[in-house]
Amino acid sequence: MSERHAARTRETAETDVSVTIDLDGTGETTVDTGVGFLDHMLTAFGTHGYFDLTVRCDGDLDVDEHHTVEDVGVVLGQAIDEALGERRAIERFADRQVPMDEASATVVLDVSGRPFFSAEGEFSQERVNEFTSVLATHFFRSLAENAGLTLQVAFQGENAHHEIEALFKAVGRALDDATRLDDRRGGTPSTKGTL
Repeated sequence: MSERHAARTRETAETDVSVTIDLDGTGETTVDTGVGFLDHMLTAFGTHGYFDLTVRCDGDLDVDEHHTVEDVGVVLGQAIDEALGERRAIERFADRQVPMDEASATVVLDVSGRPFFSAEGEFSQERVNEFTSVLATHFFRSLAENAGLTLQVAFQGENAHHEIEALFKAVGRALDDATRLDDRRGGTPSTKGTL
């Protein structure tokens, strides 16, 4: 395991979440949230971002999947923030476009320490199995706010499964690019000297 790893937990009346992440991993993932489609998406995120990732959540799925999706985004964001530490010597900026059959997703990302999220696009179907499609963008908003990311995404397609999967893969790839260490830089990638 690299030095850029973290483990975070969060327990509320709605969910009990634990996450570990190694930013310099090989894409090994173990995910169990109780929401099959979210597990599939987080596996794609870790695999294509080359993050070693474990996620476990015991949530109030008898209510619906909202709290589970949101809180996993919160805790994963906190773990990413912790793993980045002072964000020294990272690339900082990245952009990726990923196709998934007829769908595609575009991501621009700044590991700025300043949370911001925006999304352009409408999901083609309201649900993918038990997963409410709009929760995908809610997940990324929670992630960006807790990891300190400026994250802007756009997507289009004809199948919500493909649209969401393209988003998770594109964010994983962009985050891998932006957090990659640049051996030309010793300090923080900012004219201010801090992020």
